[in-house]
Amino acid sequence: MDDLRYKPSTTVAAIIEREGRFLLVEEHTPEGLLLNNPAGHLDAGESLLQACVRETLEETAFAFTPEALVGIYLARVQMPDGPKRPGGADISYLRFAFCGTLGAFDAARQLDTGIVRTLWLTPEEIRTSAARHRSPLVVQCMEDYLAGRRYSLDVLRTHASVYDAPLPLVR
Repeated sequence: MDDLRYKPSTTVAAIIEREGRFLLVEEHTPEGLLLNNPAGHLDAGESLLQACVRETLEETAFAFTPEALVGIYLARVQMPDGPKRPGGADISYLRFAFCGTLGAFDAARQLDTGIVRTLWLTPEEIRTSAARHRSPLVVQCMEDYLAGRRYSLDVLRTHASVYDAPLPLVR
């Protein structure tokens, strides 16, 4: 019965603006070369903020300090049939998007597997490239950022058990 529970993939994204342009990544995907915010999945043993810092560094080689939550988003995506996804896939994503301060660039750092390059795009360039977005949330997160949506990071709590050794099984 447990395998019938709804389990969206938890992801984080960095919404980074500088001088009127937003930092995106261009990446290889099973659907082709697509654009996305610096983003990725929450890993075991880390907080949402730690995941966002890690994913931004891995995908852009920039340090990032989250300062506010832009929003929490739920989206459902139907992935097409293909060699890596026979029969396709119906996936829901629960995305936590953060804005903050972009730090130092590490020129010696190799970008994460699949990331081709980083791009600084204007809001209009992002809106008009929607057909090339990896997520339907790329535009929505930017629009919410531009609308001034900011929520205190104090709303996020990570219990110590996330960082501790595995808990004993409950019987």
